[in-house]
Amino acid sequence: MNQKLRTDAEDIARSAIEAVKPDEAVKRALADIHPQGREFLVAVGKAAWQMAQAAVRGSPRPVDGGIVVAKYGHVLGEIPGVTCYEAGHPVPDENSFRGTEAVLELTKDLLPTDTVLFLLSGGGSALFERPLISAQELQDVTKQLLACGADIVEMNTIRKRLSKVKGGRFALHCAPARVEAVVLSDILGDPLDMIASGPAAADPSTSGQARAIAEKYALRLSEAAWSCLDVETPKVLDNVHTQIIGSVRELCRAAAERCRTLGYEPVSLTDRLDGEAKEAGRFLANILRTHAPEGKKLAFLAGGETVVHLTGQGMGGRNQELALAAAPGLAGLPNAALISVGSDGTDGPTDAAGGYVDGDTLAALAAAGLDVHEVLADNDAYHALKAVGGLIRTGPTGTNVNDVSIALIGES
Repeated sequence: MNQKLRTDAEDIARSAIEAVKPDEAVKRALADIHPQGREFLVAVGKAAWQMAQAAVRGSPRPVDGGIVVAKYGHVLGEIPGVTCYEAGHPVPDENSFRGTEAVLELTKDLLPTDTVLFLLSGGGSALFERPLISAQELQDVTKQLLACGADIVEMNTIRKRLSKVKGGRFALHCAPARVEAVVLSDILGDPLDMIASGPAAADPSTSGQARAIAEKYALRLSEAAWSCLDVETPKVLDNVHTQIIGSVRELCRAAAERCRTLGYEPVSLTDRLDGEAKEAGRFLANILRTHAPEGKKLAFLAGGETVVHLTGQGMGGRNQELALAAAPGLAGLPNAALISVGSDGTDGPTDAAGGYVDGDTLAALAAAGLDVHEVLADNDAYHALKAVGGLIRTGPTGTNVNDVSIALIGES
């Protein structure tokens, strides 16, 4: 393993994530919000606790009630005046439903002078949920969508229509109160209706589109679920004001700044990386193999969110799979490495944020008796990377703005 490249890669990734933590951005957003009556705080998503803590600390007065619904392990302490729930992700569970019921109870029968400070981040689709079908079927539909390779837009188009709070329905529930939404985006292009399935955003998608997606992936749905797909979501909401305070663009910019500090010339490839994780990994490896002989310190940056089409029974996440898929293309290169991480600190149903590979990884895998192609076919990147020291663990970061892949070329 190239320890110098490993150190630099982790440094760049961690610095970029630190730069997009929401604390200061939340405080700036609060300066534009002036409640006239009671103020209630609702924070949902992977960054919910961090955002809520920043809001309470930065507010000139205590809130009149508050609830946080975050992923397990993401509540890091008590917040004055706020009740915190931890719940399931990426599949909603009983605690998702319990926390959401508490939010709906807190925000019922509001007055026109009331304000709901709605702090929203990625992960909210699973964490903030009151299903219109049985909980068991909702969980099954979520698992089907994850397994079939549906992208986040397709997933959320379906999930909006199976929920009492998604697709603008939470904002409708809060009316006539004002909803001040402060959003940390984890969707490419920052479409408000798709971030956490848009609980406080008018929904431009149609029932016809939802049915087409369900048919495309041959989803197994009950008659009740098919009926939900036919019910249109709110198309206009006049009680919502929204501020987007962070996205993958800021993550990539922060990574580029750190690259310059460490002496690498950054090349920003895209902040809209999508498609199959394995294909993205191979593509980035090809870029490194093309430029490695130049002997110039370069950093190729790609932000976004890939998908994994499950074909096996292994464990991993999109960033781990992307990194592992790059290993064959980097084999034998002494001055090339790739790291790919989720900004929230979790990648798939694992305790890792992502993975790291370099020119020595393929040989290390072979020495451990692992065939990279067999591993990828079984979607078992986690155990393969663990065997060769390639897992990246950060723990919960308090933010969530997609993923960043950093492909480095060091000095020859």
